[in-house]
Amino acid sequence: MSVDARPLADRARPTQVAELSGQQHVLAPGKPLAEILERGLPASMIFWGPPGTGKTTLARLIAASGDAEFIALSAVMAGVRDVRAAVDAARATQSAQGRRTVLFVDEVHRFNKAQQDAFLPFIEDGTILFVGATTENPAFALNNALLSRARVIVLKALQAADLIALYRGLADRLEPNDPVLGLTLADEQLAWLADVADGDARRFLNLIELCAQLAESDGSLGDAALSEVAEGRTARFDKGGDAFYDQISALHKAVRGSDPDASLYWLQRMLTAGCDPHYIARRVIRMASEDIGNADPRALTIALDAWQALERLGSPEGELALGQAVVFMAVAAKSNAAYTAFKAAAEDAKQGASHEVPAHLRNAPTRLAKSLGHGSGYRYPHDEPDGFAAGVDYFPPEMGRRTYYHPVPRGLELKVRDKLAALAKANAAARDDD
Repeated sequence: MSVDARPLADRARPTQVAELSGQQHVLAPGKPLAEILERGLPASMIFWGPPGTGKTTLARLIAASGDAEFIALSAVMAGVRDVRAAVDAARATQSAQGRRTVLFVDEVHRFNKAQQDAFLPFIEDGTILFVGATTENPAFALNNALLSRARVIVLKALQAADLIALYRGLADRLEPNDPVLGLTLADEQLAWLADVADGDARRFLNLIELCAQLAESDGSLGDAALSEVAEGRTARFDKGGDAFYDQISALHKAVRGSDPDASLYWLQRMLTAGCDPHYIARRVIRMASEDIGNADPRALTIALDAWQALERLGSPEGELALGQAVVFMAVAAKSNAAYTAFKAAAEDAKQGASHEVPAHLRNAPTRLAKSLGHGSGYRYPHDEPDGFAAGVDYFPPEMGRRTYYHPVPRGLELKVRDKLAALAKANAAARDDD
């Protein structure tokens, strides 16, 4: 008897809802997706979730639930010509058999705007029931016209228990002579493989299939063989994708939240997954200015030093300097006063009128400039008592004074706040005298 050569993930693909593992947040009774699958209700949709969470399987089940034809395209390979061919086939099926067609587009986020727009009229007139699959946030990866015509269903990475249940149910979906059915795994081995798969059912089934190939004649698997199966384990990470930005966001927020341990965890999650450490170095500099600022100005210096160490030592030696900098950022006094002041000043500069520079603040390098009064009345602070020209206004008179910078009562800014309060008092006294 011939053996099915397809990958285990395809051989074991569920053909009915009862065989699915996980995703109960959308498949539990009464949930919209459960209703669609139960009643075969027509609805275009987009499945958004990590790899190996059942997007393709769900699309096939939707087609089966409505007795619809199923056409699959991959945006990695397909173009507008393929979309038109699929639409023509859908029309032919509808005309000849009276059946609708589910057009499933995997990696739909890889289509550009024009390619995505090609689906719109055929979704609109009911020629196709569109089902897209994406690992990227649809709000950023897909255009609004397509999103308005399809419901977004969020899928989650599977839990270890879901993956183990998937393994336990293989006997019901595979041919009796399938080599995987001869595999015998101890509970702790199965749990370890589920952990290595990291929520990805496809990866998990690939690991199971590899275990079957390395198993002894009695179906058992030694520890050495099991370690070989999981060699090269990697965490979910997609440079430029959602996982990338979610993890750098987690790192930044852990630093802002003064948690050095969580900061190191997210730093290592990114580094071990292959993130460019120079990108992290740039973000650490941003943290130093945005979240620490003048509460501890050493943070910016340390961030720059860490980047320079990384440049000189390379990876992995230079990454230790990044770790040191991240720990410092996490435990340093926090202030976003300079950051918020910067943004507030930018808003005034963008939205306000183009006020002239007051005459006393203008440069006067020439006789003409001096004759026009440039620099007239300017008071040089170094010639004033305490190095401060009390009462001088440096804003355009049409604006009036603005206060953007509000130091916080932490770190060095505590002293800065006291200094600014004293200067404000001296300014007020000088203006009262005038």
